[in-house]
Amino acid sequence: MLTTENTILLVIDFQERMINTIRNHDEIVQKTATMIKGCRLLEVPILTTQQYTKGLGETIETLKEALGNFEHIEKITFSCYIDKTFEEALRKAERKNVIVTGIEAHICVQQTVLHLLEAGYNVYLIADCIGSRSENDFHYAIKRMQQAGAAITTTESALFEMLIRADHPKRKDITNLVK
Repeated sequence: MLTTENTILLVIDFQERMINTIRNHDEIVQKTATMIKGCRLLEVPILTTQQYTKGLGETIETLKEALGNFEHIEKITFSCYIDKTFEEALRKAERKNVIVTGIEAHICVQQTVLHLLEAGYNVYLIADCIGSRSENDFHYAIKRMQQAGAAITTTESALFEMLIRADHPKRKDITNLVK
């Protein structure tokens, strides 16, 4: 179960030179911005990665705005988890649940998810915040990650799961965010 106390959000490689190649990228970016803003409202920590920034560019502007003041973790590994800087940041956060968003589903997202599961984390894959260039790659990546043990959910479902109660002080803010 996702709670604000046991959860961290991971935003994988939403970068300038890749985003326009991703199928349904406008919707994915909008949902990811919503997830980021919701996690910020709920004070859920966020880790953001960039794959080889020199070649693929910075995190896209829409997500930079949603993230506010942030520092990305630079990586050259496809899996975030085998990058020592990332692994250390995740360990220091002391959260057992990892909400995963990112591109591309069948490469960096999938390898990260498989490593996180192997390391004993609970992974919640936000299906409307993940993309690939091809529908086929996206479909089979989601299927493989689910078979490996990742829970598949959506932005709105995950945010309301963390609220737990209708009388949560941030419920109205979250409701307005997802409308």
